[in-house]
Amino acid sequence: MKSRYISGFHDSNIPKEICDVIVLGTGVAGLFTALNINDKYKVKVLSKGELEDNNSNLAQGGIAACVHPQDDFKCHYEDTLRAGAYYNRVETTKILIEEAPENIQKLLDYGTDFDRDENENLKVTREGGHTKRRVLHAKDATGREVIRALKEEAKCRENIQIQEHVFAVDIITNENAVCGILTLNEKGQKAIYQSKAVVLATGGVGQVYKNTTNSSVATGDGIAMAYRAGTVISDMEFIQFHPTAMYSEKWGQKFLISEAVRGEGAILRNTNGEAFMKKYDKMADLAPRDIVARSIFTEKVKTGKPYVYLDITHKDPDFVKNRFPTIYKKCLEQGIDITKEYIPVSPVQHYIMGGIYTDEYGKTNIKGLYACGECSCTGVHGANRLASNSLLEGIVFGNRVIQSLNGYIEQVEIRPLPIGPMSLYKDDKYLDIKQIKEKIQNIMDEHVSILRNEKGLRYALKETEKIYCSLLGEKTSVEYYESMNICTVAVLIIEAALKRRESLGAHYRVDREGKDCIINF
Repeated sequence: MKSRYISGFHDSNIPKEICDVIVLGTGVAGLFTALNINDKYKVKVLSKGELEDNNSNLAQGGIAACVHPQDDFKCHYEDTLRAGAYYNRVETTKILIEEAPENIQKLLDYGTDFDRDENENLKVTREGGHTKRRVLHAKDATGREVIRALKEEAKCRENIQIQEHVFAVDIITNENAVCGILTLNEKGQKAIYQSKAVVLATGGVGQVYKNTTNSSVATGDGIAMAYRAGTVISDMEFIQFHPTAMYSEKWGQKFLISEAVRGEGAILRNTNGEAFMKKYDKMADLAPRDIVARSIFTEKVKTGKPYVYLDITHKDPDFVKNRFPTIYKKCLEQGIDITKEYIPVSPVQHYIMGGIYTDEYGKTNIKGLYACGECSCTGVHGANRLASNSLLEGIVFGNRVIQSLNGYIEQVEIRPLPIGPMSLYKDDKYLDIKQIKEKIQNIMDEHVSILRNEKGLRYALKETEKIYCSLLGEKTSVEYYESMNICTVAVLIIEAALKRRESLGAHYRVDREGKDCIINF
């Protein structure tokens, strides 16, 4: 199941632009990488939507880093391994932890306004899986504040040009080396951006699922493009489901209730009002996300209700309103005063630990192609990501990418485009793209979710492969290309889930765990 390209690009009428580096994505990883590229190089940063349309901008909780005198690298490292089910890559995980402070300082230098105490010391909180308080934050909208600072800094750089509403269709390669990117703009016009190097920072895969915390642009484009180009794709079975998204009967993007709420003392209760997490894990409400998500699932089964409650009513109302203004306002809009009432929550898709395999400098197996952030697989998250290590990975490995990239582009020239198809086979059959996406999402939510079994996975694989075949034949639209990418990523996730027969971290095979698997964690 692989087409090298999903669109033709050798029409002489397709305009071409030349630069030194293309960065795909305007989240934390993409912008941070662009800002650290040597300013003598011309950098194009492409966003498929508005600059702020990304998962980084939605991040509430914060960034984990050892900046407090009572914290240490060893403790953060051990917490990361424990959450990751000890499947983490040791070398890159140590890099993540030990290079955190210097990259946090860069964010501060760019003007990021983290919360501080009365003595101007950086405030830190605690989240699930952490044994110490180490999460820096900006109220409950940390990602938005970081993106604001990076965007303002990028606008001041003469060598960086940000272009919005440019959809990357495919990575163009020649003899296993990058030549550039084929794109489509909002008017449906193709263009080719030729460059010496490409950095993929395209984010997550949330739209593969029916219910997700992710932005609508998170359609797995970078992973799908990289797969078609021949990169190594790794650990796709590890999908994280955030335990506490606000419950809604409507499917689609769900509002996240930050893990920091539990870090500040909130308690999970079932619909009978019983606090239940202590019976599942000694860390109780601050257990790693995979454990909390399965625990909530179990309580939902027991009570027959589609949600549990999150209770922070015992905390001072002024503290809650000041610490979590975004969450307080959003819940109030839904008729819930969180200082007085419980919040109905349920797990939904949130993050992917796998993706494009890279080394410790973000390099893939294709010359000149780098990846960082959620679309990459550096191995730092193991089988289940520790809370607030995602934004950290974006800045640490964004900075690592340029340590290799700056030297690489000094030594190479822009490669000629390969001999490729003028266009692909045109299929005039009508495709209901919306219906196709919904079918994939329903399959993934039902069979490739928190609990999995071989029968369900095999059914899901058969159905998604049929959908993929039905999509073959070029139709020039962003919606079509997104559906191809969603289907490609879905198949990669299912295939990986079938190959890993044992349970590990966020990948839980009920057919391998016995009759009581739901509660035997």
